[in-house]
Amino acid sequence: MATEDKKDILNWVDPNDKSGEFKRQQSTFRDWISKDPGAEFPAEKGRYHLYVSYACPWAHRTLIVRRLKGLEDFISFTSVHWVMLEKGWRFAEKGEKVPGENTVPDPLHEGYTHIRDVYYENNEDYDGRFTVPTLYDKKAKKIVNNESSEIIRMLYYAFDDLLPEKFKKVDLLPDNLKKDIEETNEWTYNDINNGVYKSGFATTQEAYEKNVKALFTSLDRAEKHLANSPGPYYYGENITEADVRLYTTIIRFDAVYVQHFKCNLRDIRSGYPALHKWVRKLYWDVLAFGETTDFTHIKGHYTKSHKQINPFSITPLGPEPPILPKDQEVPAVMAASK
Repeated sequence: MATEDKKDILNWVDPNDKSGEFKRQQSTFRDWISKDPGAEFPAEKGRYHLYVSYACPWAHRTLIVRRLKGLEDFISFTSVHWVMLEKGWRFAEKGEKVPGENTVPDPLHEGYTHIRDVYYENNEDYDGRFTVPTLYDKKAKKIVNNESSEIIRMLYYAFDDLLPEKFKKVDLLPDNLKKDIEETNEWTYNDINNGVYKSGFATTQEAYEKNVKALFTSLDRAEKHLANSPGPYYYGENITEADVRLYTTIIRFDAVYVQHFKCNLRDIRSGYPALHKWVRKLYWDVLAFGETTDFTHIKGHYTKSHKQINPFSITPLGPEPPILPKDQEVPAVMAASK
């Protein structure tokens, strides 16, 4: 553990990398919950716990899918506080009043103050990043997985034999759309989900311009798809993985990424009408999306944790509101539609 204390986990770009590019590390824990007989991590009600952050778009995916699949009574969760400094994500302290359901001290480990304590319980020599989401086995006292794309996929089907029919039939990766969704995931992840980070954490002008241009090219691509889609969701009348993975970036875009990560060629509310309609449909009409979105955590995390970008930790007041009602547009859009 001593080596970790000397390592700056907030150094998002390798100082020896002259490209100035942000390069995301691979997740370390990659086991799976399975309904197969004899599985190391079997699908059992109440056995697993998710450590998440309402601020984190990757963790947000898991909260959405947990709700969509009706797994609230199967998998418990704790959200960390939104501030992430030298020791990584911290838990709320006892008596600390923080918004957001289950933003509380670690309920499984008395005295644990940071998510890194859970990682060290698993491996005292762990030297990677302390990330969320973290899927934890309460019975085995082990981390199962900390890769969001894999966690959401195991939640799609692993518990189906234990679920009522209304949730069992929720299929976020249907066979007839799997190829299209996989292809969409590829560029959505590289250019949009991770693209905002590659733009915001760039340490050279060249790296920033390269990535922000790629980001907006792919936002244009998503806009074109949604404008020509029967809707109301990304692939038609049913919510799929494509909606989950894109939503967690788009809902944060105007509130944070435009100003904090310098992704300001356009914003969603005035520059992307189809994306704006789609994201508001999910936020206002689908509880799994809207009720897991917390703008206090979102704005507080980015502006008070990334001190290399915002050294005085000043959180902008706008945009206000962080998301518009479905029947309201910004004045410029309203004027243009007349």
